[in-house]
Amino acid sequence: MNTDTALRQRGMSVLIDNLGMLEAERFIMLMHKEPFDYTKWQEHLWEDRSVEDIHNAAARLYQETEAID
Repeated sequence: MNTDTALRQRGMSVLIDNLGMLEAERFIMLMHKEPFDYTKWQEHLWEDRSVEDIHNAAARLYQETEAID
């Protein structure tokens, strides 16, 4: 498990790598500005997909990631 500081640094790196500096900062500001309940969001995240669909998507992503490493 990462320390809080390490987790923040990794999270920022992921955001910056995928969104760019400006959009990463904008995303963080949006998260602070709007109330966001992660638990409630998570309850509805996959309601339109079956367990098998999620498993297959995760397996494909894992295989793609392994091929890159």
